[in-house]
Amino acid sequence: MIVEINVPTPGESITEVELATWMVSDGDIVEKDQEIAEIESDKATLSLLATEAGKIKILVEGGETVAVGAVACSVDTDFAGEASVSKVNTEETVEPEKSVKPDDKVAAKADVKPEKSNDYPNAKVSPLAQKKMDDLNLDVNQVIDGLKRISTKEVDLVKELPAESEASTGGTSAFISNSASRDAERQKMTSLRKKLSQRLVAVKNETAMLTTFNEVDMSAVMQLRKKYQAKFIDKHGVKLGFMSFFIKAASLALKHHPMVNAMIDGEEIVMPEYHDVSVAVQTPKGLMVPVIRNVETLSLDGIESGLKGLAEKARKGKIGLEDMTGGTFTVTNGGVFGSMLSTPIINPPQSAIMGMHNIVERPVAVNGQVEIRPIMYLALSYDHRIIDGKDSVGFLVKVKEMIEDPAKLLAGGFDPEQAVLGL
Repeated sequence: MIVEINVPTPGESITEVELATWMVSDGDIVEKDQEIAEIESDKATLSLLATEAGKIKILVEGGETVAVGAVACSVDTDFAGEASVSKVNTEETVEPEKSVKPDDKVAAKADVKPEKSNDYPNAKVSPLAQKKMDDLNLDVNQVIDGLKRISTKEVDLVKELPAESEASTGGTSAFISNSASRDAERQKMTSLRKKLSQRLVAVKNETAMLTTFNEVDMSAVMQLRKKYQAKFIDKHGVKLGFMSFFIKAASLALKHHPMVNAMIDGEEIVMPEYHDVSVAVQTPKGLMVPVIRNVETLSLDGIESGLKGLAEKARKGKIGLEDMTGGTFTVTNGGVFGSMLSTPIINPPQSAIMGMHNIVERPVAVNGQVEIRPIMYLALSYDHRIIDGKDSVGFLVKVKEMIEDPAKLLAGGFDPEQAVLGL
């Protein structure tokens, strides 16, 4: 029986997607619920699963744009049993091979496949490439002779060869390293990248975006983290990083300046009482902003657990549409890439984004004396249409106060001593 597999919908208002990569080849035997392809939309990446086991027939080439609901491939369920049979046969043929003599092994291989010539004995082939060559019945000669041209990628690979390779090639790599290249590679933009570029341009054109800055002395947080890191890991099973302090401080600061958490909807201003904080994550597919929900209810360990879960999804490329919708405020950390200062761009429909940067030891004045302290520059980009300077500047000052005196995180951003006195 032939079963058709349709392109799923990534979300509302999306009518077409890009079938990015096939993870199987045409004619392969697949199992039920096996991941067979990756689909990219302008909002998220999702997996295409085999609904039934059997032999697959690919109907849409990788890299093509297709309509949601279109038939991507079909599965012939009459071949469903072959997947398990082939596995059993493979397992059965592995063990008896131990008792075969080396001479017999060579003879057996010779009977199955004639030895292929190789005019490039020094060519190195990776195990994965060798497997693909065997599947396609190609040898090294055919692969090298079939190359259309040598690009800068291959030149750079030769240039970086170790010294012994240079000796064997008679100094060829030294000669190549002095040559200039005018090559240029072209790469098709993914749907996610195209949508991201459109949104960034729209933000600049449709908002009155301004950025305000402040600096934060990280001494207290760094000492606290160093002192209790081991106990924190033992109790909560996650490491204590800097992001959780800033996300928690931002949530508390949003209570003092709720307009920073607001957004424009038509002719109305929406002010959520909850804090769903989006965290900018750089992935191979582009910038994504998954959300940690209800940060106002989370402690530092809860935030760290949320960050860990998002990081794992990002590494596996499993961040979905449901992970990125509904944020009210964004935090981005360019410091991990070495950024000293930046003006982060607003993530619509939100109205503000806080940017963290690298920590550098700088001379600062402390009680009339010059001291060297670990300093981070903070930035807050905001939509001036609904957020005034008082709220934007006050928000960063409140975050600064809580980072420099972490005890204020327990007092809701207030001075603990004044809280005790009821002031």
